[in-house]
Parts: sequence; structure tokens; C-alpha cells
Amino acid sequence: MKKFLFLALGLAVLTSCTQPKQVVLLDQSAFEATVDGKQTSLYTLTAGDITMQVTNFGARVVTLWTPDKEGNMEDIVLGYNNIDTYLNNPGERFLGACVGRYANRIAAGKFTLDGKEYQLSTYNNGQCLHGGDKGFDMVVWDVVSVSDNEIVFHYLSPDGEENFPGNLDVTMTYTLTPENEFKVTYLATTDAPTYCNISHHSFFNLKGEGNGTINDHVMTINGSFNTPIDSVYIPTGEIASVEGTPFDFRAGKVIGEGLKAEQENEQLKNGAGYDHNWILDRKSENEIEFAASVWEPTSGRYMEVWTDQPALQFYGGNFFDGSTEGKWGRTLNYRESYALETQLYPDSPNHAHFPSTRLNPGEEYTHTCIYKFATK
Repeated sequence: MKKFLFLALGLAVLTSCTQPKQVVLLDQSAFEATVDGKQTSLYTLTAGDITMQVTNFGARVVTLWTPDKEGNMEDIVLGYNNIDTYLNNPGERFLGACVGRYANRIAAGKFTLDGKEYQLSTYNNGQCLHGGDKGFDMVVWDVVSVSDNEIVFHYLSPDGEENFPGNLDVTMTYTLTPENEFKVTYLATTDAPTYCNISHHSFFNLKGEGNGTINDHVMTINGSFNTPIDSVYIPTGEIASVEGTPFDFRAGKVIGEGLKAEQENEQLKNGAGYDHNWILDRKSENEIEFAASVWEPTSGRYMEVWTDQPALQFYGGNFFDGSTEGKWGRTLNYRESYALETQLYPDSPNHAHFPSTRLNPGEEYTHTCIYKFATK
């Protein structure tokens, strides 16, 4: 009898050790609040092998669970486990958020449109970043509809919000597909000429949130040129070849390999590492095409980025300092996450030779970004 009990106990332990790690859902009630007179909540989507939780505060992706090559699930995006932490901004502000109405930077927060100069907020080294003090990441989006695998958001950015002209009407949809894609689509219209450049800002670590460096991830970026920056992250206006530089990811390489040149490469010094805009090698003007991929060898997790946009910002988590914790109690450390933001070029309103970000009445701003997950 004792032998049987010991055998049964041993089998139970073995089973518990080999059973794949499963999805853990955050409590919806921790995201229920009233912000600026609007109700916030948490929504759960699932399709294929992935599960995602999203809050309508900033349209933020809070969790994103994907399997590794052994079937173990891990949450691969950075976030917090309650609405209060997002509201109080203890560290990195843009975790999982929609950023706009102008993603990335505008020099000195200034642009001229039809002869009138506009002054935006300049909280980021004297520059305007991601739409200003209260960009799309800090507003409550209306939830138009939600199903098992899709949520549709809407936000009307009023004329003069953050000093941008025009009422900008934005509909944004997050869809999970049976092919393990997280698809983001944007549609925006305006009633007066304005500038519009919206993007998604999840921070990824294919090992899982708080599970170590991303500098051992293998990255490919389908771009032969980038837009160099000055010491405050503003494009100089130059279009530079990546050939022979730490910015050449066309054949795929370990992220940390290029950072070995950090002490002598001016662009890496200006960006405190990687925080730059790549011009994608596109075959068409508007079709959805491959932009980038990332592979984490230990877990086998692999992601691709596809888009119809002309450019991609790669940011390597250079400003995390371990002072805050993520939702699972692990610290959010230096270079332990990356963002891949599909976009038009930064500071385009101040560079006539960059693709225009102007949106006029009667026109539509459209944008598709797809993050696709697999293992290999």
C-alpha cells in the first residue's frame, strides 16, 4: 500500500512538472474606474493559440499570452495589473498603448500648417512626443463593440486638443485571428487640415515580461535606410544607408551584436542605444508587406511585423531602470523589452522631403499593423 502511495505521489509530481504553463487572467474589477467621466474596464480576447487582455484606457494591451515551442504559455508584453498604476505613471508611460495623434517626435513641438504656426507641448527634452501631455495613450476610448476575438474602439479628438487643429475622428480595431495574428487597423478623418500619424506601442519580450534581456533576441528589419537623429532624437533630415553600420538588420542578427559599437557610434550614442526610424524596403505603395521579425532561441517564440506603412521605429528599452514592477511582480529592467512601431516618419511636418502626414477633410487616414506569432 505504501509503495502504491509513493508511486502515485511521484506520478502526480512528475505530471505537475511536465504540464505546460497555462494562461492566467487578470481581474477585470482592478480596471474598473471612472476617468474623465468615462468608464474603464478590461476585456479578454482569444483566437488560435493566443489570449490578450485590453483596457480602454489608452486602448492598452495589458497581457498577451503565446506558447513557446513546448506549449508553455507566457505573457510577452509589459504592463500593470490595475488601472491606478497606469493612471499614476510610475515609470514608462506608453506600455501597450495607442500613441497619437502624432506618434514619435515633432521638433520643439512646432509645425506650420497653411501659414499658421502651432505650438504643441514639449515635455520630452523640449520636443513633442507621441501627441503631447495627454495623447491617445491617456484618454478613455469608447468601446463600440467587443466579441471573443475583436474589439472596436472610437475616439473623437476635439479641435485644439494638445493644440492640434481639426476634430480628428478615429476608429481603431484590435483583432486576433486563427493564424495567431494580433491585427491593428486604424481609420481617421478630420474636418480641418491637420497632421496624423498613429501607432501601437506594446513592449515585447519573447521570454516573457520581466524574464531577462532582449539583447539575445535575433532581429530582422526589412530596411536599407534609416533617418539619423540628433542628440534630442529629432531626425536631421538625412536619409542614411544602413550598410556597414550597427543598423543593418536585413540579414537578421542578435540585437546585442550591434550594441558593441555603442561607445563609438554617434547614432547609438544619440539614441542611448536603438531608438530609430527605419525606412522599409517596400515593393508597393499601399499593400501589407513584411517589415520585421524577432526570434528568441531559448523559448523558440517568433514574431513577425507586417504593415502598409513606409517606416518602423525600433526602440530597445533603453530607459527602463528597474524602479517599477510589472503585473507579475518582476521588475521592468533596462533593455528587457522592445517596441516595433509601424509609422510614417518622425517630424515629417518639418521635413518637406519626408512622406506627408497631412490629412485633409474628405480624406481618410488608414493604417494596418499585424504582429504574427509562431515558434521555431
